[in-house]
Amino acid sequence: MNVAGQSTVFGRRKEPHTVIIARGNEIRHFTIRPWVAAFCGSALAAMAIGYLLATSYLVLRDDLIGATTARQARMQQAYEDRISALRAQVDRITSRQLLDQQLMETKVGELLERQTQLSLRHGRLGPLLERSESDVGTPPAAGTAVSAKSDKRADVTDAQPQAYSVAGVGANLGAGDTRPFSLWSTRSDPLPSDTAADRADRLFVSINESLKAIESQQLTRITTLADNAYRNADAISQALEAAGLPVDSDFGKSDAGGPLIPLDSSMTFDSKVRELDEALDALDRLKTEARRLPLANPAPGRSVTSPFGVRTDPLLGTAALHSGMDFRAPTGMPAKVTAPGVVVKAGWNGGYGRMVEVDHGNGFATRYGHLSKIDVTVGKRLNAGDVIGKTGSSGRSTGPHLHYEIRHNGEAIDPLRFLRVGKKVAQYL
Repeated sequence: MNVAGQSTVFGRRKEPHTVIIARGNEIRHFTIRPWVAAFCGSALAAMAIGYLLATSYLVLRDDLIGATTARQARMQQAYEDRISALRAQVDRITSRQLLDQQLMETKVGELLERQTQLSLRHGRLGPLLERSESDVGTPPAAGTAVSAKSDKRADVTDAQPQAYSVAGVGANLGAGDTRPFSLWSTRSDPLPSDTAADRADRLFVSINESLKAIESQQLTRITTLADNAYRNADAISQALEAAGLPVDSDFGKSDAGGPLIPLDSSMTFDSKVRELDEALDALDRLKTEARRLPLANPAPGRSVTSPFGVRTDPLLGTAALHSGMDFRAPTGMPAKVTAPGVVVKAGWNGGYGRMVEVDHGNGFATRYGHLSKIDVTVGKRLNAGDVIGKTGSSGRSTGPHLHYEIRHNGEAIDPLRFLRVGKKVAQYL
């Protein structure tokens, strides 16, 4: 046939693969196309790869599962650690808030306790300061410094501690100081980094300082009043002693001894209050004694026409003892008693004319002679300054005047001594 010619024209033809199967007398053959061979090869390759993958999975499955489990465990542990850290942080914050709250409650309790103490002190100081204000007054020997302090006397009593509350309400320190005092004014401006606890702590510090300032003012005021009371008592005592008049022998004496016991703030306050009370008691005793003595002037503003002592008798012209003092006074001028006492004589008494004698106790008595009229009766109790009659010129007299005598246990004493003492101590009585 034309096999050679076809090969020359179209090239060499590739014959398909043929599979021949001979079995006895039977012969079978199959022609394998290229695409069938490719398909079978691909199938075999896929099977081989699947087998290899399945075998690898079965071999490495435990390792893969373990790695995945470990990774999940690490992630879970990390989450748990983070949650624990956050929980610990929350616990710390909560604990700090509780501690801050407890600290704040403690500080508030301390402030309220101090406020209560100040209120109690205010109640105790009120009567004492009223008493000291009426008894002590402003001592002239203290100078301008003490007078300046006396203007602020109301600082102790009017410093109401209840105004210093945690809310920071302002309060005046005293009636003498009208400047508003606010607790917030003692604080510096809060910093941006300050927490609420820091601001609260700063506020408590300022309130505490304010309360301490009030306590210090109270103690200073009490000390000043006690010193003034002792100073006034000393002035009265020295004036009486200088004139030879009786004085309480126990004044100014103190017996001290015993163990040393440190004082806290409450004991210091009690000690100062007790000292002020003792000083006022001593001053009251001296004032009471001084007021019982005839220290006042029976005719203030009137000149002395005849002093106590030896003089020329106005009627006889000879030397004679004048047992009192004569004050120039017109007829009808009120004659006033110089100290409290009881009338023991009231009527005509020889050369005295119309005379009134008043017993003041402790052996002291005063006589008022040459009266034109007597307005009291025997046994009447008098206060200092009460009118006993009218001046005149009754009895042995050359003209209207007031004859004034002071006697101690019946013996005449120069009234000038008493008048000088009275002038010195009048400002303290």
